[in-house]
This record gives sequence, structure tokens and C-alpha cells, in this order.
Amino acid sequence: MPELAFFSGTMDCGKSTLALQIGHNRSARGLQGVIFTRDDRAGEGKLSSRLGLVTAAVEASEGMDLYAYVVARLSKGGKADYVIVDEAQFLAPEQIDQLARIVDDLDMDVFAFGITTDFRTKLFPGSQRLIELADRVEQLQVEALCWCGARATHNARTVAGEMVVEGAQVVVGDVNRPAGEIGYEVLCRRHHRRRMTSAAAQVGALSPDVLPVPQP
Repeated sequence: MPELAFFSGTMDCGKSTLALQIGHNRSARGLQGVIFTRDDRAGEGKLSSRLGLVTAAVEASEGMDLYAYVVARLSKGGKADYVIVDEAQFLAPEQIDQLARIVDDLDMDVFAFGITTDFRTKLFPGSQRLIELADRVEQLQVEALCWCGARATHNARTVAGEMVVEGAQVVVGDVNRPAGEIGYEVLCRRHHRRRMTSAAAQVGALSPDVLPVPQP
């Protein structure tokens, strides 16, 4: 049975790489897919991985009807066997509903990839709707790591290396940006809560809530 599958994880855990791999595996079997993306780091109309792989995609702009796009393609004689959506967290809830309709009305698999929470640890509306509607939700097994070596579970926005917790929910950026730019970093919950980025950790003092070490 066709399904709406949501693959989620933090930044830097291989979501786009898996999306590209799924597309490659199906195209190798003669299947053709529609690839949607939104605000990819490589620019409009591209799906890119940090490994350097890039493919053309359809920019799922604000207000675009994704179901109508696929129907129009089929009506013009085009072929579509499946749909891949990267950066799905940026989609509006109604666009997620349209993805579900592609599965139910067109009998087509839809594979959506995205992060669940923003830099404030709040759910993206698109991700929330995917969790509500998806037939299958999978946490990616490739673990991104915090600078301390623990599993990264939170996305942090940084400015000049310092973590910020206010601002617009969507600001396009990437990990490993120069220190003076808006960038992102993945952190474990402990260091996200303490707002301790890798840059801050190099000069940070012990937090007041750290237990004292008894002196002999």
C-alpha cells in the first residue's frame, strides 16, 4: 500500500543524502519521481546533500498546491511513480494535507524529510502536521553529534558563535558557517539548555548548577 513516510532528525544527520539515495534507487528501476524542496542551502530548485550531491527539484513555494502540480503533470502525459519532499518542515500544514491526498487519491508513495523542531525547540508547523498524518514516522539512525561527543538532539541558531533563542522561525543557513554569519549547530539537550555552543565552550566557565567537587 502507498504511504506517507516522514523521516526526521536534527540537522547534519543525513536526511537529504537519504532522500537522494531513495530517488537514485527508484530511478535505477525505471521509476520516475517528483522531487519537491523548499529553501535548500544550495539555492532555489535544488536538493543538495552536505556530501556534495545535488539534483534538480521543484521549489515548493508558499501557497503552491502540491497535489495540483502532480495531477497537472500526469494530465499532460508526464510520469510520476513517487514523490520526494526535502526540507518538509518549511511547508505549510495545508501542503502536508496535499501530500497525504497524493498518497490516498493517486496511490503514490510520498517520502518527506525534515527536522521536527526549530532553534527554540518548538515544532515546525509542517513537521507537526506530518507527525499527525504520516503512515510512518522514522527517526534517522545516523546520529549527529554535539561538540561534546554526545548525541545531538537539538538545533541551535548562532550569531558570531553565540546561540540565540529569538527571531524568525525560518532563516536559511547551514552548519559550519563563518563565525560572523547566522549559522546553525547541533547540540545535545544539556548544552542547548545552557546555550553552550562549541565556540562558547572554549571560553566558558563552569555553570552555577554544576556540582562542586569535594577537596581532599
